Amino acid sequence: MANYPQLDDQVGVWKLKDVNSAVMGGYWRTVGSRALSMGGNEANTIDFITMASTGNATDFGDMLLGSDGSFETSSGFAGWTRALGLAGASPSNKLEYVTIASQGNVADFGDATAGTFFRAGTSNSTRGLMAGGDGSPADINVIDYVSLSSTGNATDFGNLTVVRRAHNTMPSSPTRALFMGGQNPASQDVIDFVEIATTGNAVDFGNLTSARGSAGGAGSSTIGLHLNGYTDAGTALVDRVVIASQGNAIDFGDMTVARFKSSSTSNSVRAFASGGNTPTAQNVIDSISISTGGNGVDFGDLTVARGNHCFVSEAHGGLNEGYQGTRFDKIVAGAGRGLFAGAFAPADILSIEFVQISTLGNANDFGDLSVARGRGGVTTSNIRSHLAGGTAPSANGSNNIDYTTLTSTGNYADFGNLTTSHLQCTALNNSTRGVRAGGYNGDPGAFTNVMDYWTLATAGNAADFGNLSSTKGSLSSGASTTRGIVTGGRAPGGKNEIDYITIASTGNATDFGNLTVARSGLAGGSSSTRTVQGGGINDDDSANVNTIDYITTASTGDAQDFGDLTQARNVMGGGASNNLRLVFAGGQTPTKVNTLDYVTIASTGNAADFGDLSVIKAGVGNGACGDSHGGLS
Repeated sequence: MANYPQLDDQVGVWKLKDVNSAVMGGYWRTVGSRALSMGGNEANTIDFITMASTGNATDFGDMLLGSDGSFETSSGFAGWTRALGLAGASPSNKLEYVTIASQGNVADFGDATAGTFFRAGTSNSTRGLMAGGDGSPADINVIDYVSLSSTGNATDFGNLTVVRRAHNTMPSSPTRALFMGGQNPASQDVIDFVEIATTGNAVDFGNLTSARGSAGGAGSSTIGLHLNGYTDAGTALVDRVVIASQGNAIDFGDMTVARFKSSSTSNSVRAFASGGNTPTAQNVIDSISISTGGNGVDFGDLTVARGNHCFVSEAHGGLNEGYQGTRFDKIVAGAGRGLFAGAFAPADILSIEFVQISTLGNANDFGDLSVARGRGGVTTSNIRSHLAGGTAPSANGSNNIDYTTLTSTGNYADFGNLTTSHLQCTALNNSTRGVRAGGYNGDPGAFTNVMDYWTLATAGNAADFGNLSSTKGSLSSGASTTRGIVTGGRAPGGKNEIDYITIASTGNATDFGNLTVARSGLAGGSSSTRTVQGGGINDDDSANVNTIDYITTASTGDAQDFGDLTQARNVMGGGASNNLRLVFAGGQTPTKVNTLDYVTIASTGNAADFGDLSVIKAGVGNGACGDSHGGLS
């Protein structure tokens, strides 16, 4: 067996350490770099480009004639070795394929379940899916699939949420396929998705920034893009979504030419759009960075100007992760991301920022919450972050739970609801479960001792966990893989209590010990062995404190002095930690500050400057957490 993971073998289990070593050592398997443009409304030509470079396309071979004598093939997809297209500009069920590594004409693959044109095509490394289309006289919502490794007829998969056509090649991850936009006959803004390994009907994902059809889709294993399309005319717009989440798309940039009937593909680093109409047929190929967005850049030209073709590659996002620049630092302790989500004062803030905890520097923009708010609790696994509760949409707080996927940047989407609406709550988690603890509902003296929990991997509402030792808000927390820690708080004066729970069970909290200073508005985080808490305002609200405390999470007893923050401040909302460092963010002194400072959790000593918040400058009470903290296994 080769000395690297063969992800296309579909067998075996690889240790994350070995995967990271392969990536860092430079011997991680690299897929090819070809993309094929197949057929179109002007020619039966198949072109190819080398995606790692720039330059004009080269002739590959020819498509067969459609049943009406045309070559249009707007549905297509590809795996490791084969590219497939659906021929014909009138309803056709004919599937054709080529071997990507060679050059030559197509061969017969089999038949689709329905005769259509203007379908959507997408795939992972084992299955290819076709969806919707014009079945003349009516559009259809049928999804069918084929196995890429064999030849043969397609099998019914399920149905789209909306009957439509003209939504072309679509983005996918190794597990999930998206279908974006289309026409019926008006342009559509709907996005829906399926899990590729199953069968069944599509599920609503969200909406594009504007309704448009005759567009292309592409992306990495985590990011889906929707490129160009038709509204009242051709557009250059690019929309972006996080494939593993749900929610509306955001504007990501513009391609070089406003057009429709173009087609798109990717190598998981860059997305490429080819051809299209303005309404004149185009031969342009342009590209855009999947990680950064912005404006597209010129790549080269097709051999023949055309639209209504398919553009597919052997390295797109639906093929297994780990190729063409996918990063694995999210699984390496000490190298994860820290998130700071939302804030309040005077107005609630949507923004989310992130830092790389193992480095130093200013925070960067991550995306937006579904609802502007602050003072919620944040949980973060290796994959997902959740924000629970907060200051909006009403004065009595929120019961919203939002989530996002951490491997990229992007907006939070709705996950479910807490059992009660509260602000000033805290949240903690291990690898499977998130827990919200305490809070305040906006009425005089209306603090709570409620704890509720949810399963991180499954969208849905929270359930009752138990109660804290007392009612309180403005508290903080930390966690090991088994135990959750809740510290301090106010009800209304500052408290010195430390509670603990066993995360995998349910039940009331147990007394752990006391902080060195009674306070509220503090922030904290954990390694696998220690929980560290810093800052806050004292028990009579007369002075901010710079005190940092620590405990050994697996034991019980009073906290010990760790050191001091760079500034005495409170209402930081939370801290972002990995297994080595804890970063404290923002707060007020009483002036609102954008300070980031950090400590090394295993030692003791004063905090040092990390950098500054970039967007969340006007508010306090952001929620925070890191994607490799001590609660994760």
